[in-house]
Formats: sequence, structure tokens, C-alpha cells
Amino acid sequence: METDYIIIGQGICGTFLSYYLQKAGKKVMVINEQKPYTASKAASGVINPVTGRRIVRTWMIEEVMPFAVHVYQQLEKELDVSLIEQKNIIDFHPTPQMKIAFEERLKEENFLTIPNNIHSFQQYFNFYFDAGEVDPCWLIDINNLLAAWRKKLIEQESLIEEYFDINQLITNNSSSITYKNIDAQKIIFCDGVEGTENKFFQLLPYSKNKGEVIIAKIPDLPGTNIFKQGFVIVPWKEDLFWIGSSYEWKFENEEPTTLFRKKVEAQLNQWLKIPYEIIEHYASVRPANMERRPFAGLHPVHSSIGLLNGMGTKGCTLAPYFAHQLTEYLINNTPINPLADVQRFSKILSR
Repeated sequence: METDYIIIGQGICGTFLSYYLQKAGKKVMVINEQKPYTASKAASGVINPVTGRRIVRTWMIEEVMPFAVHVYQQLEKELDVSLIEQKNIIDFHPTPQMKIAFEERLKEENFLTIPNNIHSFQQYFNFYFDAGEVDPCWLIDINNLLAAWRKKLIEQESLIEEYFDINQLITNNSSSITYKNIDAQKIIFCDGVEGTENKFFQLLPYSKNKGEVIIAKIPDLPGTNIFKQGFVIVPWKEDLFWIGSSYEWKFENEEPTTLFRKKVEAQLNQWLKIPYEIIEHYASVRPANMERRPFAGLHPVHSSIGLLNGMGTKGCTLAPYFAHQLTEYLINNTPINPLADVQRFSKILSR
């Protein structure tokens, strides 16, 4: 069997990379092992232009957000599924100091505003220091996207659902690769947290990050907005809401913890005025890295082996943009943003 590119993983990175390569007229074969909870499947799907307690702009947001919004809207039409909706964040200030900090940032940040209908939320939430609004924010239905693209790949006979055994990968003098019975020009790893153990790229400054999530049924809460105070409450489907997430840099295992559930329950009991029911609790590990910048490009020694990974918590924001950049590099030799190009680690990877 011959193909142009083998792509390992059909998370958010593998989905967009295979999409753009096919758009460029290339044949792809995606190899993906189905797992119940991966970082992509467990993500909230929020595109938020500001971040952190200091409410600073997300890296490259002026470029990556409009790019991402356009391609999600395009994919909605092509796949005939619902993928993207504007859902602004209502950020309830937990302290007077945070209210003052928000109002100071409001003077110089055009993504921030004061909600017109703040008092309408008093029937749902306890809050004492008003709230701000982040506008625009977008909510992506990642699970819908992954399922719809998986279906398309199956129809095209471009998906193999099995464990990828890297020991069966053969590089042919950096001009091509062979995996089992598949010959390809290149193989691109979009393997998420598995990339931290990938023998070609494990020297990159990965820093695995565990996130825990609660899915709760809150039938009386409107799904008009994303709500934030400590934790974030994100409309999920029907009466279900995604609540999270934690950011654990040190963890003993990848399982959900009682401690996180108790923290969420304590917050909801104090914050919500309406009844809720916890339906599900799960955890996943993100392929974050110490630089908080993506990894995109080809290996400095093995030029038939590439990578698109390290999106951390910003996968739905960054993956479309850098999948497109990697595609343009592979097809037209257009440079990748040097802050994301894996060549910045060429000395480390050449050891």
C-alpha cells in the first residue's frame, strides 16, 4: 500500500493536518487507537482571547482566532455538522481586588467589556462583586468534529484503528518510510501525550499536565454563555455542562481524584442557586511543554519524520493554524513560525 503521508493520531492535530493535506491533493493514512478519554476528547473546546489571572492576550490570538473560526465554520458546511458557536465568558469576580484588576484591563483591552444583563444571572448564581465579559469567545464541539472526521476517513478508507508500534517503523535514508505494509513519503506524529515517549522526539521539553473534568446536569441553567469563577462552566449538550479543569503538573496516576470532585462540589454549592447533579468525572493528560509553544515541523536528522504536538490547553485555538502552517511547509516549503518550528530544538534532537 502506498500513500503520501502517514499521520499518527486523530485528535485535534491529526484531524486538521489530514484535512489540510487532503485539501492539497495528498493521500493520507491516519493510524489511531481509539481511547475513551484523550486530551482532545476531554477538552472544553473554548477559544478564549485572554488568559490567566492578569487577563493578558492569548499568544498570537489576533491571527489564530479568526483563522480558527473561519475553518470551523467551513468544516461545518463540508461535514454537515454543528461545530462552532459564539459563547462569551461571564467572569464573576471572586474578590474586590479581581474586580479592580478587570476594570483596569478593561481600559486597554478591547476583548473585555461589562455585560449588559449582569443582574439577570442573580437567579442562577451567588456573586457579590459583579462580573466582566470576554467578547468574543467561541465554543467548539470537538467531539462532534472528531467523530465526523473519523467517519469521513473511514469512508475514504484512510483510517486504520489500531495501536501504532513505532518499532515497526523503517526509515529509508530519510527519503521515505515504511510501516508494516505501508510505504509513504513521510510520517507525521500527532500523537498527543504519547509523544512524550516517542523515541524520535522524547528529548523535547514536554511537561505532561493532568486535567480533571466534571460533567454535571444543570437543567435550569441557560446555555447562553460560559460562566467562570474559579472553575469554568461550559455548555456541553442539552442540560449537561462541562466543569473544570484542573492543571496538575505533579500526579501519581491518570485517574480522577476524590479531591477534585470535592473541590468542584464545594464551589458549586457556594456558587449555584439552582440544583445540579454530577453525571460523570474523568481525567486526561495533556501534551503540554515548558515553553507553552507548539511543536511543528520535521526532525532535523530524520527528515521523513515530522511532528505536530504540544498544544497544551489551547488545542482548539492553535491546531488549525499550525496544521495549516505545517501543510504549507510540507507542500510549498513555506517557513513555519520560528517560535513553533521544531527546528529550534535541532541541537537537542540531533544527539
